[in-house]
Amino acid sequence: MDALEIARWQFGITTVYHFMMVPLTIGLGLVVAVMQTLWHRTGKTEYLRMTKFWGKLFLINFIMGVATGIVQEFQFGMAWSEYSRFVGDVFGAPLAMEALLAFFVESTFLGLWIFGWKQLKPAVHLACLWIAVVGSVFSAYFIIVANSWMQHPVGVEMINGRPVMTDAWAVFTNNTALVAVPHTIFGALAVAGAFLLGIAWYHLWRRRHDGIDTVGPDGKVIPGQADIPGRDLTDHSVWIRSLRIGAVVAMISFAGTALTGDLQGKLMFEQQPMKMAAAEAACHDGTGFSVLSVGNVGSQNCDDIVAVIEVPGILSFLAKGDFTTEVKGVNSLLPEYQAKYGTNLPDNPIYGDRAGQEIEYVPVMEVTYWGFRMMIGFGGMAAFAALLALWATRNGTVPASRGLMRLAVFGILAPFGANAAGWIFTEMGRQPFVVAPNPDPSGIDQVFMFTAAAVSPGVSAGELLTSLVVLASIYAVLLVVEVKLLVKYIRGGVASAMPELAHGRTRGQEPGDDDEGPGASGSTKDGRPGAPDDVLAFAY
Repeated sequence: MDALEIARWQFGITTVYHFMMVPLTIGLGLVVAVMQTLWHRTGKTEYLRMTKFWGKLFLINFIMGVATGIVQEFQFGMAWSEYSRFVGDVFGAPLAMEALLAFFVESTFLGLWIFGWKQLKPAVHLACLWIAVVGSVFSAYFIIVANSWMQHPVGVEMINGRPVMTDAWAVFTNNTALVAVPHTIFGALAVAGAFLLGIAWYHLWRRRHDGIDTVGPDGKVIPGQADIPGRDLTDHSVWIRSLRIGAVVAMISFAGTALTGDLQGKLMFEQQPMKMAAAEAACHDGTGFSVLSVGNVGSQNCDDIVAVIEVPGILSFLAKGDFTTEVKGVNSLLPEYQAKYGTNLPDNPIYGDRAGQEIEYVPVMEVTYWGFRMMIGFGGMAAFAALLALWATRNGTVPASRGLMRLAVFGILAPFGANAAGWIFTEMGRQPFVVAPNPDPSGIDQVFMFTAAAVSPGVSAGELLTSLVVLASIYAVLLVVEVKLLVKYIRGGVASAMPELAHGRTRGQEPGDDDEGPGASGSTKDGRPGAPDDVLAFAY
């Protein structure tokens, strides 16, 4: 057993799992805030129902994200103490601001939003949600600032072998971070768009399957209603509006991720040329983008890789914005890396048994090559599906096909896959460095750290393996809990988030009231069994 490899697996499994919650929390939070804003401005019942239904799912995901995220920073000290010592002076500022400022604001105002449906004025209640959502964006910004410094160290001086921050502004305005933040936000919106589209499609299909909605001779939907709480004419509006909002968000976010991703590619060409070459399995200098390359699985020898389909000029465009600039391949870059950073790990106790071993500067190309393509492919599939969904629902409902419904639901996973593949590519492509050197003039070339030097020297492989098994098991249980909760409330529809619908009232209405707008007042605490307070029912 190798302690470094186990530590990397542990951090990778817990981080990728945690990141499944992050984009949905950010993207869905923004969408829910817009929905409540529409309800506040128009007073239309469907926007209130949309806010509460999607808000319920947002809260489930947010809470699970908090639970799974706690482990991440503890791992720095447990398994990566040498790494923590090396980056601590730089990471202290952004991570402290994330925890003490952004997350504090986010959680405080989210609590006010959850419990303030009756206690706060509508405008104040809406402002609480927006503040919480903006806090989540800033939380992501501070985390990405820290991660981007690992990709592109700036604003520091090396003192006694450690980077010491001398320019906080340079760290917080790192060009790598300024491009990665909008890319991450657009990726989060892509997840939210597919989430809305798939779930709304399912509910529209159920309404057709149950005979509530029918289709007239002209092909247009005839909405109906059933004697079931929440499944009325307004219910149809909830799902068709949610589906269309989700589809539009999905398409806009794909365009945004493509634009910001292009900017990231050009920075990667300057800052981490080996990652760029590995992403294309480009062994030789050239301009062509590989549509398909094949080679021996696990091989890091370029002689084993053959480009089967290649498009000339595209790689040059991704790297430099033209179609003629030659991009250096692995065979050209390898001697440069070896000349700058050595051919073997230093003979230093910090490297343990790896001291003196040959450094493999080429990352695992199966991961970088296919991770890059999965990121683009899953994102493109989600955007294309959103376009088809807009066309398929032009008459106000979805087709009656069960197969299409299942495809729409499983399509929710596509942008999740794109986000995960993108982050795995970003982190694995940086190897063998945990803090990557920067050959371009805007970085500080000699600030870098090999991953082999980052692991805690006092933690054994057996201890790491035990923690890996324990954490993976706990996360597996949490996954079951999250999926069961989401499925429960998704199947329950709007009524699962608004049990007050069973009693003919919304947000404090008394029976017979017509006003369901943001100015509705009163109390539903009538003491009858089965008539729960809507605020507490929404929260729990």
